[in-house]
Amino acid sequence: MALDLDKLRSLAADGTVDTVVVAITDMQGRLQGKRCSARYFLEEVVPHAAEACNYLLAVDVDMKTVEGYSMSSWDRGYGDFVMRPDLSTLRLMPWNAGTALVLCDLEWEDGSVVAPSPRQILKAQLARLAERDLVAHVGTELEFIVFQNSYEEAWRLGYRNLAPANQYNVDYSVLGTGRVEHLVRRIRNEMSGAGLYVESAKGECNLGQHEIAFRFSDALTTCDNHSIYKTGAKEIAHQEGMSLTFMAKWDEREGSSCHIHISLRSPEGAPVMAGPGQHGFSPLMGHFIAGQLACAREMTYFFAPNVNSYKRYVPGSFAPTALAWGRDNRTCALRVVGRGPSLRVESRVPGADVNPYLAVAALVAAGLHGIDSELPLPPELVGNAYASGCPRAPTSLGEAARLLQDSKVAQEAFGQPVIDHYLNAARVELDAYNGAVTDWERFRGFERL
Repeated sequence: MALDLDKLRSLAADGTVDTVVVAITDMQGRLQGKRCSARYFLEEVVPHAAEACNYLLAVDVDMKTVEGYSMSSWDRGYGDFVMRPDLSTLRLMPWNAGTALVLCDLEWEDGSVVAPSPRQILKAQLARLAERDLVAHVGTELEFIVFQNSYEEAWRLGYRNLAPANQYNVDYSVLGTGRVEHLVRRIRNEMSGAGLYVESAKGECNLGQHEIAFRFSDALTTCDNHSIYKTGAKEIAHQEGMSLTFMAKWDEREGSSCHIHISLRSPEGAPVMAGPGQHGFSPLMGHFIAGQLACAREMTYFFAPNVNSYKRYVPGSFAPTALAWGRDNRTCALRVVGRGPSLRVESRVPGADVNPYLAVAALVAAGLHGIDSELPLPPELVGNAYASGCPRAPTSLGEAARLLQDSKVAQEAFGQPVIDHYLNAARVELDAYNGAVTDWERFRGFERL
């Protein structure tokens, strides 16, 4: 449940809460931070903030120190940055006894923001929206694959021959989802206990694949909740002796997506995307979609930040390859759904490995480009987008990084230091991948080459 300081003080005084997790979200979308005693949090962190090593935004997924980041390096001494708690995010973590959680904004010692921090990147784009009297509402639909193996067993097995929780396609199957209801019910209920608004859960196509949907909210709250949910779901799975993965592409079957629904409203909450124009759109809605399509290729890195991300884009897989829009058309990169006050755009480009703050920031930046430039709405695609002649999404991380590097829209929206930071992250990921020898190569070449 959501907490205020008075409630936390009360829970700490009677021993209900003894620990507060003080966390940020890193470049990979993971929660990083420290566990503080509740007393220390209330007496020291609330009035004075906390600190953490600034390498948290300058390492790879293995937490290895890597070169190329201007903000953090051996030459700069790997100092600290300030973790400033956002007390509006304070909540219980029901899956960890006696524990609360707060998310933080990152600052330098002089009080300036740490610009490459994902939460700060999103807040900067939301500020640009606010300058135009607009507010973004967002919902994320995040898929994952459940295994009967624990994380420790999966590690020992080298992630080979794992047992998925379902042995066949359980998309919408009540029987199939019942097989893992003990786990998914815990996740649903304990996310509700952490203040998230759970809507529903359903099975998906791949073996052991499932999805839990949450109610939309303002963009920052949704991204905060998304990161908390990913961490919590993994911890609950561990407690159940199981494991789950948010990899975009676990195997050669269907990948795991993170469809992002986004709409714009006035500061008073009035919808602004519906209107008297064609398709029931307002001019702003048309410009917003046009901006998404115009910037789709150069912004793809923020939707697909890993080498594995691009293996999800397969024709006929419900993952988009064609950069087109359509009404309720799941073959398109942008699917327009709802009508009237519920009218919104669903981006089907991101995978489950996405950092939500970066993806939503990119959607906002692209949409603002369309609105500010009054870009005309391209024709709706009717039919199979996979078979269309529409522009295609980048097919590799290297291609996406090159497009981002040349993007004037991204440079103007995010600033060159932020772009350089994430281009370096892409180079680090590519170097790690290019230096690895895979099982595929061994099986293909050990004897036969």
